[in-house]
Amino acid sequence: MNEYSRVTETDIEHFRAIVGPRAMIHGDAEKLEPYSHDETAGALYRHMPEVVLKPESAEQISKILKHANERRIAVTPRGAGSGLSGGAVPEHGGIVVSFERMNRILEIDTANLTITVEPGVITNDINDAVATHGLFYAGYPMSLETCFIGGNVAENAGGGKAIKYGVTGRYVYAIEAVLPSGEIISFGGKRVKDVTGYDLLHLLVGSEGTLAIFTKITLKLVPRTPVQVDLLVLFPDTDSAISTVPRIMVESGVTPTAIEYMDRLSVQTTCKYLNEKLNYSEAGAMLLITVDGHSEPEVTAAYDRVGALCMRCGAIEAYVADNPTTNERVWRIRRNIAEAFKVYSPVQSLEDIVVPFAQIPDLMKSIQELSDRYNVLIPCYGHAGDGNMHATPVKPPEMDENTWDQTLGEILRRLYTRTVELGGTISGEHGIGSKRRKYLDIAVGPVERALMARIKQAFDPNGILNPGKAI
Repeated sequence: MNEYSRVTETDIEHFRAIVGPRAMIHGDAEKLEPYSHDETAGALYRHMPEVVLKPESAEQISKILKHANERRIAVTPRGAGSGLSGGAVPEHGGIVVSFERMNRILEIDTANLTITVEPGVITNDINDAVATHGLFYAGYPMSLETCFIGGNVAENAGGGKAIKYGVTGRYVYAIEAVLPSGEIISFGGKRVKDVTGYDLLHLLVGSEGTLAIFTKITLKLVPRTPVQVDLLVLFPDTDSAISTVPRIMVESGVTPTAIEYMDRLSVQTTCKYLNEKLNYSEAGAMLLITVDGHSEPEVTAAYDRVGALCMRCGAIEAYVADNPTTNERVWRIRRNIAEAFKVYSPVQSLEDIVVPFAQIPDLMKSIQELSDRYNVLIPCYGHAGDGNMHATPVKPPEMDENTWDQTLGEILRRLYTRTVELGGTISGEHGIGSKRRKYLDIAVGPVERALMARIKQAFDPNGILNPGKAI
């Protein structure tokens, strides 16, 4: 393991000269504490930085990294801190580089259908900025109102719309980045095709802040689809709900924007939490299906076909949400599942395993077996259309922390192993970070891991950038 230098007063003076005294935090535990964690639950994933720096240019980041590399000080890039893998946590102390001040939209190029932004731009602000041009950014994470685009690119974030529009990486055309040595380099450009050498651009996408620090990102935009309808479909059990998903994809002739799944435990707990009056008591599972398009007749015909197919597959009832009020009513059930379970117990492990969607029924059975075996609630919900499921072991309130840590470790190892057996892998969108690093051997063989280590060595020979993460 690398040995990292502590941040000295001489280093502090050097950094103060780079970013200015108002753009750094040092020596104030209360102000440093928010940068010691992301949204991952548990004290295990909390580590205090020694200093937080808030640069506003690639040149400032270059100077920070050059000094840190020479001194071998650990550097952790950080976006909004909304991640769920410990990826933005300074495991080895050192420097946190925060992108709060690099939050400018630099260019909207309607001729080339691109937008160029700094990494600290809130993802939702991108769509607000391009809406008047009849465009939108389709790389849609579920936390788009809080997350930064730089973090989305670092994690190759996905979300509910991935079934139709894909994940973040599909929309990244160019990245300006700073290497750990301090060199500023650009990858890609405003072009659809590029096979000139290795695809280093998309090597950086999903690299979890371990290879370079992004300073400028150019994204593909697509024409906005102004009409959207959601169907909330109640099924008697998980098997009937999940078995309907591939039939929607194959038989309906419709590619939905999203197909979200919620199991009985998730549905009942969340509806009670929200005081929702939908007739959910008979539902063993729900599908939340979104269809979008450019005209009302087009979308109406699509959701009619999908709804009719669901009823033929045994659905109990289908609610149509075709205006902002009803859209919000059905989506808030899906969005509030984690919050609902925090009322029962604030400690939970939000997983994002992914399998081929036809294997979801087998995965659900295995999750129920784990729940029964360990006497732990494991609600399951997620993106059924792309096989990405959020199985979430919830700590029983009466269980002490040490027992929970041991029990959770056993659950996760069994869950990940079964997921890989079904042709899946251990993370679809949240990343490995520090939370899943010790389980990586389940999904990645020794030859592949060694290759990843050599890539890391090529970019970051001193290992200063986001150490303790991913590999």
